Amino acid sequence: MINFIIWIILGGILGWIASMIMRTDAQQGTLLNIIVGIVGAFLAGMFLSPLFGVATINQNNFSVPSLLVSLLGAVILLAIVNMFRRGSVR
Repeated sequence: MINFIIWIILGGILGWIASMIMRTDAQQGTLLNIIVGIVGAFLAGMFLSPLFGVATINQNNFSVPSLLVSLLGAVILLAIVNMFRRGSVR
């Protein structure tokens, strides 16, 4: 249970940092930051972990390299979302 709480908190922090890097923090709230952090870490686990040989926070590895890979996944996820947002008609 405690790992789940840590996972949610770290996902929120990583999502918030990723939104600050991508300058989308004003557009999203806390819940979306958590979702971006966790989904970004999941995508990083699928695509970036085999490249770097590092597990992500979704695999219960709370080390500095895993946090950086998870953050990179969240930034990539926000970049993809921004790409689709700009391409749509407003």
